[in-house]
This record gives sequence, C-alpha cells and structure tokens, in this order.
Amino acid sequence: MPPDPTATATATAREIVAGLCAAQASIAPKYFYDTAGSALFEQITQLPEYYLTRTERAIMATHADALALRIGPGATVIEAGAGNCEKARTLCATIRPRCFVGVDIAAAFLQQAVAGLRREFPSLDVRSVVADLLDEIVLPADLPSGRRLVFYPGSSIGNFAPEAALGLLQRLRRLTDADGALLIGVDLVKSKAILEAAYDDAAGVTAAFNLNVLRHINRLLTADFDLAHWRHRSFFNEEQSRIEMHLEARCATQVSWPTGCRNFRRAERIHTENSYKYRVADFAGLLRRAGFGRHVCWTDAQQWFAVFLAEP
Repeated sequence: MPPDPTATATATAREIVAGLCAAQASIAPKYFYDTAGSALFEQITQLPEYYLTRTERAIMATHADALALRIGPGATVIEAGAGNCEKARTLCATIRPRCFVGVDIAAAFLQQAVAGLRREFPSLDVRSVVADLLDEIVLPADLPSGRRLVFYPGSSIGNFAPEAALGLLQRLRRLTDADGALLIGVDLVKSKAILEAAYDDAAGVTAAFNLNVLRHINRLLTADFDLAHWRHRSFFNEEQSRIEMHLEARCATQVSWPTGCRNFRRAERIHTENSYKYRVADFAGLLRRAGFGRHVCWTDAQQWFAVFLAEP
C-alpha cells in the first residue's frame, strides 16, 4: 500500500518542528534536496574548492579495469542518494549492468535523472525508488536478488554520525545478499584549510545551498523564515573529525509556523549538516562491523579520498 501523503506530511512537519525547537536547533540535511537544492549541489561539485567529486572520479577512472573485472557484466546496480545519476553513467559504461535502481529522497530530481539514464542506455532496465536512507530501503519485488552492487558515492556517508553510519551500512549490507558488494566513496582526513574551503567556496554557492534549506522548510512547514536574517557558517571540528555547517542569525528574529514559533537570538545557530572525515583504517573497521568481511581500498596519490569495494 502506498504511503498516505497526509500522514507523511504530518510526520515531516513533526520532525522539522522537533529540530527547530531543540536546545541546539537543527534541520536534517535531507531537507537540502528539493529541486533547487539538488541543482545547487550539482554546481558545488564543479567548484575548484570542492575536490571530492573530481578526486573520486579520477580514482574510479584509474581503477576502472580492476572494478569491471571484479564485478563483471550483468549485475544489478543500486545507487543510494542517486542525485543526477552522473556517476552512475560512468559506472554503467564501465561494468555494463543489466539493471539500475536509483534511490533518492528528491522525487522530481530523481525522475528527471533516471529518464536521462534510460535515453543514454536504452537496453538497461532503469528503475527509481523514492526513499529516505534513514529508513529501510524497499526495492521493487521483481528486482533480481543476485549480484547486486550497492553504489554510494560522494562521501555522503559522512553526513551520518559514526553509529548512524554503521546503521546505514548495515541496511545497505542487507540489500546485497551473499554474492553482492558495496562500492562507496569516503572523504579522508586532511588539512583544515583544504577541508574548510571545500564547504565555504569563494563564489558563495555553498552558502546559497545552505540558505535554500530555509525556503524548503518554509514550504514544508508553512513557516516564515526570512533568508535575509541568516548567513552561512562552516568549520572543521577537529575533535569530532567533521565539517559542521550552520545557519547563523544576523539579528534577533522570530520564526513562526502554524503550530508555534521560536525566537532566535543574534548569532544563534541552526545546525544543518555534519560531514565526517575518516582515516582508512577506521572506515575499514566500520565496514567490518556492518558485515562486510572483505574489501579493496583505492586512494588518490595525495590520500585525500578513498573508494572502497566491500564484500560480505
């Protein structure tokens, strides 16, 4: 039975209000990805400061033959957080799967992306699943159960605190069965200057991306955030090994929604995202705890980024 839209909207509103009313106000990063936010993120991936996308792409290009040999043709690719499916295009050309399933929370953006993938690969069975990665992912019932490759690029795993990341990896493990694998990109610990520049670019695209979440919350909650009252803040928290993104109030401001309101002091912040950075050995340990007993790890020459191919 499909989900009840009214119940879903009510649960969403309840979750957002709980975050806004917490002692440390927060907005879950999944709310970045309305259509406008998804488009802004694609712009971020092309910025000179944002090394993650191009470094991951270079690693996968360097090791494409080894990847194709290990996976072989005819697999089923399941991309978690598929976005515009751009990385899936390269992967599909490399390993020639029989089926592709894009999983993402942004429904309209996902449908547009998978339509483009169908045009580019007319013989590929292309599906889409709208889902929140915090929940169990329910795949189409007729999807082949064998030889599944779960693809989770971009170091999106970094948005989850380590224990939540473990839970997600365990859910992804359940999608692979006994003969599948996980192909995942992971951002590594590096200099603070490089990390902070990647999340606060000179052109202000990341700032626009962060602020856009307030527009999305205004729509979802019928709230009245005034974007002019807020600014982007980001920094590397060395103790937690994570980039933090916040929205900081430029002035004292009140935000209202149908069931309540909150007054924010000048300089008070709403925490919008974490992006954890790992050491190779630490992430390998997380994979083992999630049920992936074997892995291969490829990195770039500077050791900025890692791509893991992990198997049960």
